[in-house]
Amino acid sequence: MDRKYLLSGVGYLLLGLLLGIHMASSKDHGQLVTHAHIMLVGFLLSVFYAICHRLWCEPGAFGPRNIQFILHQAGTLGLIVCLFLLYGGMVSGEMLGPILGVSSITVFIAAVMMKIDLVKSFKSARI
Repeated sequence: MDRKYLLSGVGYLLLGLLLGIHMASSKDHGQLVTHAHIMLVGFLLSVFYAICHRLWCEPGAFGPRNIQFILHQAGTLGLIVCLFLLYGGMVSGEMLGPILGVSSITVFIAAVMMKIDLVKSFKSARI
């Protein structure tokens, strides 16, 4: 699981850097919010999850890890695409608001699942 998160995190890093380079070269920073979400939720949080899995989560101890990974990826991609469309002026906020809300909650649920996984791993390590 740590490798999945690390690879997806580096993918988000490359995407965020490309968007940052585009904004700098075009001198149009209208996608700053999108760039920040790619770098923080996509890259940083994915790499943080990779580190957690590598250092603390017991292998195979928590069944829904694949679900947590899918939720994190789906929520992150939903946020990124919707923010890109919103800040690019392609789709209205009224249309994207519900999708942004669901995507944000999805990322939150994945974070709660990570917390549960860590707590279970820490408890079983003490026995």
